[in-house]
Amino acid sequence: MSDGRPTVIELRQYTLRPGRRDELVGLFDREFVETQEATGMTVLGQFRDLDDPDRFVWLRGFPDMAARHAALTAFYGGPVWAEHGPRANATMVDSDDVLLLRPLSADTGPDVVPAGRARPRPGAGSPAPDRLVSMTVWSFPTGRSHGVTLLRDGLLPALRGSGPAPLAVLVTETAANTFTRLPVRAGENVVVVLTSYPDERARREHSAATAADPVVRDEVLPVLEREWTAPPQVLRLAPTGRSLLR
Repeated sequence: MSDGRPTVIELRQYTLRPGRRDELVGLFDREFVETQEATGMTVLGQFRDLDDPDRFVWLRGFPDMAARHAALTAFYGGPVWAEHGPRANATMVDSDDVLLLRPLSADTGPDVVPAGRARPRPGAGSPAPDRLVSMTVWSFPTGRSHGVTLLRDGLLPALRGSGPAPLAVLVTETAANTFTRLPVRAGENVVVVLTSYPDERARREHSAATAADPVVRDEVLPVLEREWTAPPQVLRLAPTGRSLLR
């Protein structure tokens, strides 16, 4: 994408030590937003998992794989991570649950203007928005495209027709992870759908309306059930005060 919007996206899910999530959120939103973006990446979204008090979920994006390598090298080799990284790591049990993704198509990437351009971001300490972001992760066998195609051509039109359009629809980036200091999950074939709602009731109503669509009910979901490697993972996420995705 010529405007610099992310074409490579990391979805990072961290398991934290009990009771330390707010500590990490405060540290992250204060120290790790502008400083990461100064290296050429975009911090897209930071979230508390509403169903797991010890889970922190976030996404960051890069213009391409070369830019990813350069930005990560600069940040993790720089003074900010040297100063604050040990405290961040001390809150974590596991930080290796990472998916490397890209937009499904040119119009399904996160609608976030890159760092360095005019775009609103609340300041450190801003209150969390009264929003809920649903993230659904669909997993399919490696090398099989039918499930991805069915989601694109069958489920997504129904989602758009029965409620809010997704914030983003992402699929596995198949390029090799060239920044091996930070591992990513290998051998994945996923579709990740992020959608924003005012509350849980709106999320449930949208899900029910989509499932009741005759095409989805009779044609799409039965085939998806045969294609997926596991039922879709649904995360209910609360954006932090500085999250752009909300």
